[in-house]
Amino acid sequence: MRIFPVFALLLSTALPAVAEPTFYPAHSGDRSAQVLVVYSSLDEPLARPMIEGFQVANPDVAVRYEEMLTGEVHDRIVRETDAGEKTADFAFSSAMDLQVKLSNDGYAQRSDLPMSERWPQWANWRNTAYALTFEPAVFVYHKPSFKDRTPPASRAEFVDYLKRQGEAVYGRIGTYDIERSGVGFLFMARDQEQFGDIWTVIRAMGAAGVKLYSTSSAILERVADGRFVLGYNILGSYAADWASRHPDVGIVLPKDYTVVMSRIGLVPQAAASPDLGRRYLSFFMSKEGQTIMARELQIAAVSPEVAGDNTANTMREMLGAQLKPVPVSPGLMVYLDQVKRARLIARWNEVLRTQ
Repeated sequence: MRIFPVFALLLSTALPAVAEPTFYPAHSGDRSAQVLVVYSSLDEPLARPMIEGFQVANPDVAVRYEEMLTGEVHDRIVRETDAGEKTADFAFSSAMDLQVKLSNDGYAQRSDLPMSERWPQWANWRNTAYALTFEPAVFVYHKPSFKDRTPPASRAEFVDYLKRQGEAVYGRIGTYDIERSGVGFLFMARDQEQFGDIWTVIRAMGAAGVKLYSTSSAILERVADGRFVLGYNILGSYAADWASRHPDVGIVLPKDYTVVMSRIGLVPQAAASPDLGRRYLSFFMSKEGQTIMARELQIAAVSPEVAGDNTANTMREMLGAQLKPVPVSPGLMVYLDQVKRARLIARWNEVLRTQ
């Protein structure tokens, strides 16, 4: 069994409301400086260290940071581009499928950068869309509930635990509602690809009275206070933040396989200042930028150069081939097809109800 320590800071996959843009003046003090416009689903306070690091290296650039929902990042770029208007210079989002769709549909431009050739193949789609973070789906558990036993460390062990415990854990298991949670749906889709017996897992959770939520925090809150004993497929960045503040929350990287999602960065085709967008993307991919992310944001970095500060490297050492990163490719768009999406959700609901 591998129980992983804290490796990431809180990252939201969705925001409760669209925030007002935040303006970072150029460090040079030039009020007429070029302005880099960023559309992003990452909370602005979490983005700040990266922006400030970029501005130290680029003191002649001001930054306008627009924080929004993942769907709005996509829709706004499409809307502005189709209207013949200029749009963001850089887009950063956890909606992997929508970011790849922008690239595939011609709304993103190629960015040949110093790190492009060395970037992992799975994390680079035609030098257009780049995975910039490394975030696993984990099991979380209530430590006091497992003081006399080892928590499940694989899906087979998870199913066995639910069957053996029966009524003792009924209604005390949580996971994402894949109809309302984009990351939950992504993880379920990858489970179906990676694990031929995944429906046995879903059936066992249904029999155990699993509770479904659209946010990680709702599940983790209940694990932290003992209302839940286990959470399945929880985004590691949320889990690690809760574990850092709540000592009763434990984290396990599944040893059979661990799905890894990423946040994708790209330069829109209709960017007002594409060169600025590429400068920011290049900084994001540089050793300095990835180190800021690993050290200050505590988000696992993708770059193989950030050894020692890179939790992703630690995960690779621990799990090797068991890590299953979601490739940045058109394959991500399969479940944007509403028929296929509806079919998967219908089967999910049917199996959960099967006792």
